[in-house]
Amino acid sequence: MENTNIWCWIIPALVGIICAILGYLLGRGNKEVIDNSEDLQIWKDKNSKLVTDKDKLAANNSQLQADLDACRAKAKTATATVAPVAMAPTPTENTGIAFDALAAKTAFGKKVKQDDLKLVEGIGPKIEGLFHNFDIKTWKALSEAPVAKCQEVLNSGGERYRIHDPSSWPMQAKMCYEGKWADLKKWQSEHKHGKL
Repeated sequence: MENTNIWCWIIPALVGIICAILGYLLGRGNKEVIDNSEDLQIWKDKNSKLVTDKDKLAANNSQLQADLDACRAKAKTATATVAPVAMAPTPTENTGIAFDALAAKTAFGKKVKQDDLKLVEGIGPKIEGLFHNFDIKTWKALSEAPVAKCQEVLNSGGERYRIHDPSSWPMQAKMCYEGKWADLKKWQSEHKHGKL
């Protein structure tokens, strides 16, 4: 029993010594040092160039900002010395009736573009696009379109557009192209969603 006890100590000690010798021999043969100094120098040079470029851009930005401020100052003084010019109303297409953007803006409290079909209560951007597909692009053209034609335009958009009631749209469009802004605004405020 004493002999087996000694072997329990000797065998692990021999295995440990053999592993230590093998580890030393394997580690000693693989002592190659990797030299990254060239790569490091390349990256340092690139970094220096980027810092230089950044400084040049900052200087250019300062110059551009100064130029912009000078232009703004010139524009401000030029605007102050020029008297405002009233824009002449432009005649609408084939009507001879002038579009008065200032009167439209006064009535609606927002800028109104000529022949903007969305000004008609009940017409939004998508419905306006449907009318454009049918070559109805002006207030005059919409005012001359029969209600049945307006319904046909809505039907072309699918089921979701058929619920709209276009019965007042030609009348509203006529007020637009005739420049009856106050009348149109009053009518729209008295009727819910453009319905008669």
